[in-house]
Amino acid sequence: MYITVSSLVTGILVATTAGVSAIPTKPGKRNSHVRRNVELGPRPEYLINDMDEGWLKNRLSSCLDKKVVTTKFSIGHRGGACLQFPEETLESHTAGIRMGAGIEECDVAFTKDRELVCRHDQCDLHTTTNIVTTPLGAKCTTPFTPASGGNAATAKCCTSDITLAEFKTLCGKMDGFNASATTPEDYLNGTPNWRTDLYSTCATVLSHKEFIRFVDAQGLHFTSELKQPRVPMPFQGNYTTQQYEQQIVDEYIEAGIHPSRVWLQSFVFEDVAYWLRHAPAFGKQAIFLDQSGDGPGTIESAAANLTFYKNAGVRIVGPPLPYLVSVDAKGKYVPSRYATTAKKLGLDIITWSLERSGPLVQAVGKGDYYYSTILNGTHRDGDIFRLVDVLARRVGVLGIFSDWSATVTFYANCFGLF
Repeated sequence: MYITVSSLVTGILVATTAGVSAIPTKPGKRNSHVRRNVELGPRPEYLINDMDEGWLKNRLSSCLDKKVVTTKFSIGHRGGACLQFPEETLESHTAGIRMGAGIEECDVAFTKDRELVCRHDQCDLHTTTNIVTTPLGAKCTTPFTPASGGNAATAKCCTSDITLAEFKTLCGKMDGFNASATTPEDYLNGTPNWRTDLYSTCATVLSHKEFIRFVDAQGLHFTSELKQPRVPMPFQGNYTTQQYEQQIVDEYIEAGIHPSRVWLQSFVFEDVAYWLRHAPAFGKQAIFLDQSGDGPGTIESAAANLTFYKNAGVRIVGPPLPYLVSVDAKGKYVPSRYATTAKKLGLDIITWSLERSGPLVQAVGKGDYYYSTILNGTHRDGDIFRLVDVLARRVGVLGIFSDWSATVTFYANCFGLF
């Protein structure tokens, strides 16, 4: 059943005014001292060699020795390098930028003292940092409990359990945990075998303000996703959702960042509605992350909601990969009805998240979410470029979030998408 208009309209109406600093009047120029060489490594060539013979393989092969540059078509998901680097950390951002991501992402959550930090979920510290092995583990919502009697090891540690200063003492690690662990140290050992702990020594966690400063120093664009609070709001009795929505805007304004360089995101329509009404300079480039076709909904019902979003002022929708591509009778990737509906309405599209799932043969065998609508047409790692190609040329997406930026950067450079 698709989301009703009446249930979403409240998002337009629920908003409070808030004073902000003056918005910068000029976009600003890319820092003149930034002359970063883009390095893609061996993965694009590996994927090309694994493709079926045909014009696309030939076209991509012809670009292997071409000089590449940074492109906004390549969006660094959780930094852009979390196939091998701990997500949402300085190290992931550094690697994603080196691989040519022109837009870098910080997923935003808040701490106990109401500071904004980069975390994919407000309550993921137990799987993405070393918190359970530190004294701060005692402050977790649910401290570590060892596996016992057939019950899995558990923990739940949230950014709102600790202050910013405490958060900054943590080490970022690869996302994962060991459900059979009997000690906190063992609990940390859960990295999937198709990733690596080679660069997971003690990655640097970031506040949102630190993220802004770092990405600004590279002269790049920003995308900050406001994560849904995992604690009752208002937090501590008086920190409201509207203050949270406004705070993310204010940190960009205070840093002197022009709205044209900022792509705010949220899965919560009310967040986007707030920005459209109270921060329109930022709201016009805000992305509504649409996952309404999951769960009790369907991709078809999600497509039916697009007219409402368009009429409400949304300009960019961000559905996951499976919403945009399906397979025809010949096993070819083709645009889905969701994709064609969005384009007919004049909505721009970004999508997520490429290379989140490991080797495609394994992903397809497990019925992986990101490839759920193209399982019958997906057979090898090289099919990643087939997917990127239909998204770029036939769906016409603005950009693609990826866990390994080099792949999308390579394609974009080969086809002149900047």
